Amino acid sequence: MHVNLENPKTHQLKQVKVGFSWTTFFFGFWPALFRGDWKWFAIQLAIEIVLGCFTFGIGAGIVGIIFSFFYNKLYINDLLEAGYVPNDKSSKDILLSKGITVASK
Repeated sequence: MHVNLENPKTHQLKQVKVGFSWTTFFFGFWPALFRGDWKWFAIQLAIEIVLGCFTFGIGAGIVGIIFSFFYNKLYINDLLEAGYVPNDKSSKDILLSKGITVASK
């Protein structure tokens, strides 16, 4: 399920997946890097390095699995805090059904 978010100042549109992040599940911190989400990229990378060092790399995989359950929600919340708003009613309804508070346009 995807939602459309728009920045009212720049009119930039982003289509963001809601729910489980398969890309984070398989690729760990890389999806955050490719999305330009520097904050969560750095956090995931740091945690994976620290846990990976002590567990011979197994901890890094576990971090990717754990983050895959809530990374998309974190990313959406960061976009909403940056000023993005749902572009249509169905996107707003999806976000509200997932427990994400949205401001109106």
